[in-house]
Amino acid sequence: MSRVTLQLLTLLWATTGTSTQTRSSCSVPLAEQPLVNGIQVLMESSGVNPAFPNPSILIAMNLAGAYNLEAQKLLTCKLVDSDTADLTIGQLALTIMALTSSCRDPGNKVSILQRQMENWPPSSLNSHASSFYGPSLAILALCQNNTETTLPIAVRFAKSLLDNSSPFNVDTGAVVTLALTCMYNKIPIDSEEGYRELFGQVLKNTVENISMRIQDNGIIGDIYSTGLAMQALSVTPERPNKEWNCQQTMDSVLDEIKEGKFHNPMSIAQILPSLKGKTYLDVPHVSCSPDHEVQPTLPNHPSPVPTSASNITVKYTINNQLRTVELRFNETINVSVKRGSVLLVVLEEAQRQNPTFKFETTMTSWGPMVSSINNIAENVNDMTYWQFLSGKTPLNEGVAAYIPFNHEHITANFTKY
Repeated sequence: MSRVTLQLLTLLWATTGTSTQTRSSCSVPLAEQPLVNGIQVLMESSGVNPAFPNPSILIAMNLAGAYNLEAQKLLTCKLVDSDTADLTIGQLALTIMALTSSCRDPGNKVSILQRQMENWPPSSLNSHASSFYGPSLAILALCQNNTETTLPIAVRFAKSLLDNSSPFNVDTGAVVTLALTCMYNKIPIDSEEGYRELFGQVLKNTVENISMRIQDNGIIGDIYSTGLAMQALSVTPERPNKEWNCQQTMDSVLDEIKEGKFHNPMSIAQILPSLKGKTYLDVPHVSCSPDHEVQPTLPNHPSPVPTSASNITVKYTINNQLRTVELRFNETINVSVKRGSVLLVVLEEAQRQNPTFKFETTMTSWGPMVSSINNIAENVNDMTYWQFLSGKTPLNEGVAAYIPFNHEHITANFTKY
């Protein structure tokens, strides 16, 4: 290959797809902007935990335009100093994107992530869809830093997705779409390797699956997967057969915000970019010049009506019937807690009353997640975890966010995914 040809190809790699092309646009009505400002302020004030720096929050702050500059600076410094040995592939990828969106050099984090992905194999053809979530973020982060060296990794990843037969997951599908759209947009026009066809086929399948999860009110999957799905559907080069009404989705999300559904900082971080007309593909293009945007006016919520400190009773069951686990049990206890308490308080009271209900949590970007109950711990290799249900309906909020109602039956069921 001649030097001139190499230079032209390098230029194509660098310039192709350098901006997000939004196929389906929608926006927050002017009258609803204070609502969006309010959840952003909530995220920035309660989501910056020095002990557990969350890169997703920094990405959202940078894409939306941060209001709390001190929190932004603190979070950036914590992520710069983060030890890659403590991070999963997905966390490392998000950290790189967070630093990129802050116009900070990720340093050797990119090369470390690339080595990890070069050694990444899917565990099996029927691996759960969630096992592709972190690697999807890695492909996206690597694509934004060096598309050319990422190509063979992305090809192997895309082929693994085509071979996978596990049930579809909206969150994973959305991140897959963002990652492979980045790759698709940056393939040299004169490439003869069939890369565009491969990535296009995976995108077509994935986007079609996402579109099949669009509910009548526009919510995609569930309310907390809708933010990433909106990003995916707004940029994909492959259009689904089912038409997507972006504004309807936007309006439904705003209704859910009014109902108080977005109070977890991580849930806000995932919806905020879409509310601001941004996607993760915009990460490399964030302007880091000083922003003199006026601070938002905090929404005026009516003062809560005083209520008596009455108690409610929650029926709480822990259940393990998996044959692969030696200790099986099905135990139920009635727990009395203050009205308005989160589920975590119910678990703590049950544990106080009966050691059989002992539990342990692991801190995640979504807050504490229950990892063990009655000395039975989740196991990634066995694909087991503790699933919480209200009646027979799985909860879509964590134990530190979900608020049980009086006489509700909550079940913690040890199950396989």
